[in-house]
Amino acid sequence: MERLDQLVSEVESSIQKKFDQEVAAEHVGELVIEKLSQIDEIAYVRFASVYRQFKDVNQFMKELRDVLSKK
Repeated sequence: MERLDQLVSEVESSIQKKFDQEVAAEHVGELVIEKLSQIDEIAYVRFASVYRQFKDVNQFMKELRDVLSKK
């Protein structure tokens, strides 16, 4: 739970520093994906599969290979 709270705080802080008004959902999503990839691989893949709307298993597998190659 602490890691999730930290992720939310970091995303919120980043948005507040860069934007004065409205923020595109795409920007928020990319920030979340970036932070999740650093703290929880499973949460990252789950979020990415929904956020990036994988169309087939090949896209999903590519994302998994990318995660594994960063280890």
